[in-house]
Amino acid sequence: MVKQKRVLLGVTGSIAAYKSAEIIRRLVEKGLKVSVIMTKEAGHFITPLTLASLSGEKVYQGMFDKKKDPEEMPHITLARDADVFIIAPATANIIGKLANGIADDLLTCIALATKAPILIAPAMNTQMYQNKIVQENCRKLKKYGVQFIDPIRGNLACGTTGKGHIADETIIVKTVLRTIK
Repeated sequence: MVKQKRVLLGVTGSIAAYKSAEIIRRLVEKGLKVSVIMTKEAGHFITPLTLASLSGEKVYQGMFDKKKDPEEMPHITLARDADVFIIAPATANIIGKLANGIADDLLTCIALATKAPILIAPAMNTQMYQNKIVQENCRKLKKYGVQFIDPIRGNLACGTTGKGHIADETIIVKTVLRTIK
């Protein structure tokens, strides 16, 4: 029996969090199992219920959420069972945390514990994305093997147009599929 491939999808506090719903839908249509890890901030933009309904799986939010089994350690079990880990959308905050080894929530703990390939699809204001510190953090993560799905030029939440709009879902899904094979 062939094991169903598991994608971990990290969703962070960006207005682009609504795009994660379409990413999940498309990955599930391709026969992948999708487990979602949301930061607390992501919950301001999209609900866990929406993501759980689309994935058919529990949505993980906190290190200390109620567990069925007191021995369960989701930051280890999810990290171990992943075939690929994608963070989409990824904020400047999450990129900075990962680049500096900060593991202060479930998403960052999983990212530091997994041996699966990590993909990051940034989404933020152009000025933030072009900031020298953010760009250095991206280079640092690339040096460690993290693959980026670069943002595109598009309409931003602040009312301007620029590079920082999350990549198209089709590109994100194709990259996940290519990486998982």
